Amino acid sequence: MNKNIIYLDSAATTFPKPRGVIDATFDCTENYCGNAGRGSHALALKSAEAVYSAREALASLFSASPENVIFTLNTTQSINLAIKGVMNRGGHVLISDMEHNSTLRPIARLQSERKISYDIYPTHKNGLPLSTDEILSGIIRRLRPNTRLVCAIHTSNICSYSLPIREIGRLCHRHGILFLVDAAQGAGHTEISLETDNVDMLCLPGHKGLYAPQGVGALVLRDSLLLDTLIEGGNGVNSLETSMGTISPERYEGGTLCTPAIVGLCEGIKFIQEIGIDSIVAHERALWRKAYISLCDIDDIEFYGDSSAGSILLFNLKSIRSDDLGSALSKKGFCLRTGYHCAPLAHKSLGTPEGGAARMSFSIFNTEEDIDKVCAEIKALAI
Repeated sequence: MNKNIIYLDSAATTFPKPRGVIDATFDCTENYCGNAGRGSHALALKSAEAVYSAREALASLFSASPENVIFTLNTTQSINLAIKGVMNRGGHVLISDMEHNSTLRPIARLQSERKISYDIYPTHKNGLPLSTDEILSGIIRRLRPNTRLVCAIHTSNICSYSLPIREIGRLCHRHGILFLVDAAQGAGHTEISLETDNVDMLCLPGHKGLYAPQGVGALVLRDSLLLDTLIEGGNGVNSLETSMGTISPERYEGGTLCTPAIVGLCEGIKFIQEIGIDSIVAHERALWRKAYISLCDIDDIEFYGDSSAGSILLFNLKSIRSDDLGSALSKKGFCLRTGYHCAPLAHKSLGTPEGGAARMSFSIFNTEEDIDKVCAEIKALAI
């Protein structure tokens, strides 16, 4: 890793990766990367065993069954599979006002094709979060007889705000409605259980809080849930049939899986479990508080969200556009992300100005020294 770079963009993808993840991914690629589920020779079987180990690790992490862990490329593909797997037959959907484009865009397209309708339920008012009861009331007011699905982010990708997913899921199940959770920023940062949190479909990446390589994500389903398929093709079973079959996960995994990334994901899960999710969260929150307190010294600073300590801090200098701030910091070796972060609904809910805002996001590899250095540079730019 370039020692002159201070990386503060882990909400986009964690970097660097743990040594064990790198070594395991390389070992798979060099020594045994056969095509999992596509043969009975030694390398295919070893790859299949490695893939199943990762399936078991994810299932254990989220209180699910291994056969209900479906590997995808990323969270976006997981969300598309979940939404289109449920809503291709029509109906009504509710999404929150903090959703990422990975949820908004497939929903909006299905509506533009007149296949579904959707509404947005509020989680914020005047840039400040609503109470759990207010959020639930907003959902109830928007329910229709044909509402089939409610979607919620677990944690925002632009600030450290989290939705009350357990309570939303309980409400959905009382009304016989499916509940989808986008855990792109929650997985690896907090404990999530399909059973306890009343989740039917959990969508997550490998490359963020689970510290895996890019190229692998997952859709984790509750038992007995059968979705329409998003893609069709070879899946290593029932090759004489023209359908994908009904057996999970093969029904949804057409084509070759990215075995090296999946192996890396398994190692990433071991990494966070060895450290402990609580320890990771405590470390990230300490960095958040340090950055927040330091930047509060700037008269020109503006923060967005409810000041919940977490892994993401969203801010602006009023005198500098966010993209100009990001470019200036990049020249000094700091990696932050600016703009709208593929989440225009969330930026509107938090009341950011034209051009969006600057996002500082942390991982277990960031240090207090990183925070001191970036805050000093931001203060220098504000003068």
